[in-house]
Amino acid sequence: MKYIIAIPDGATDQLSAYPQGDTPLRCADSPTMDALADHGEAGWAQTVPDSLPPGSDVACLSIFGYDTTRIYTGRAPLEAANMGIDLGDRTAFRCNLVTIEDGVMKEFTAGHITTEEAADLIVSLNEQLGEDSIRFHTGVQYRHILTAPPDWNDVECTPPHDILDQEADKHLPQGLAALRVNNLMKRSRAVFADHPINRRRLAAGKPPATQIWLWGQGTKPQLTTYQQRFGLSGGVISAVDLIQGIGRLAGLEVIQVPGATGLMDTNYEGKAEAALRVLENHPLVLVHVESTDEMGHAGDAERKTQAIRDFDQRLLKILVDGLRGRGEEFRLLLLPDHPTPIALRTHVNEPVPFLLYDSRSAEKRSGEGYSEWGVRSRTQQTVVGHRLIELLLEKAVFADLLAM
Repeated sequence: MKYIIAIPDGATDQLSAYPQGDTPLRCADSPTMDALADHGEAGWAQTVPDSLPPGSDVACLSIFGYDTTRIYTGRAPLEAANMGIDLGDRTAFRCNLVTIEDGVMKEFTAGHITTEEAADLIVSLNEQLGEDSIRFHTGVQYRHILTAPPDWNDVECTPPHDILDQEADKHLPQGLAALRVNNLMKRSRAVFADHPINRRRLAAGKPPATQIWLWGQGTKPQLTTYQQRFGLSGGVISAVDLIQGIGRLAGLEVIQVPGATGLMDTNYEGKAEAALRVLENHPLVLVHVESTDEMGHAGDAERKTQAIRDFDQRLLKILVDGLRGRGEEFRLLLLPDHPTPIALRTHVNEPVPFLLYDSRSAEKRSGEGYSEWGVRSRTQQTVVGHRLIELLLEKAVFADLLAM
């Protein structure tokens, strides 16, 4: 048996905002997902506990099967793990390159700055602001890591994507370490002010990186590997450090796919083919796509619908057809990690619709397809997100999870 976890990040919306049910997920031409849902099980999963923020870190840890109320320490340590940073007892922060204009958070991605451009900025940060205990580490595009002393963890930070078009100063870090964190963010403005990278971006009509924004802090987490938990090996396919980091900590192989960007131009077909190759040698693969979430943050319903369609027809169809063509029996769990509503442009802590398909079953159970509306028409029952792995691996049945 082969096992697939497929995550179209942030693909779902708030059904309450669409009286006719016409969310991007329902409007997208997604025959593969619809057919899988109609011949499988469907329900709702609470991937984010009420006590934790609705970010992809918490939600994806849950989908991987980890109880975040017990093991979650922060987002940045997960990304640091993928970058090969040995934290020891240090604190890691996600270090976004952002664009703040007239005090307002305009771009939490600095206009999707390239990794090559960002790397030059990170070098300048280390040269001018770095110390033995303060180091900046280059990540991908706008997403980077700061490592700092252990006591810097005593702070509360706001993700920059939560405050788009809002006054940034109203959302500065708070807590015992806030003075040091805020001071470092403020000092980064001078480093970037007349930087050659920003001069070139401005000349090309692109937003500059005006400063860093620190958030997602935490210390090194302890995860039990899939081999230890389930006796399974497998691979993770994603363009995002966060997902790759969780995969590494779970003991799974991280697969690099050329052209996988995390944006609308990502290599969907390459991800599908890579997943099929993983399943030639391992029983499990997790495939993650970020473009659906990015379009939610952009508030672009049309392009979010397109991203969902691309996920369905350019990735999922190739994967499913490939397994069927090889005569493989498989079980597939598909769900967004969290909603990223078009109207809000950020994450919310609400249940997400999931589908579970088993190739050994040909029974048609529904004709509503896969969407918030389609799943709601079948059930309103919700399961705890981290227990979905038990459902996928046949260590529990749907009815048992609902009874918990």
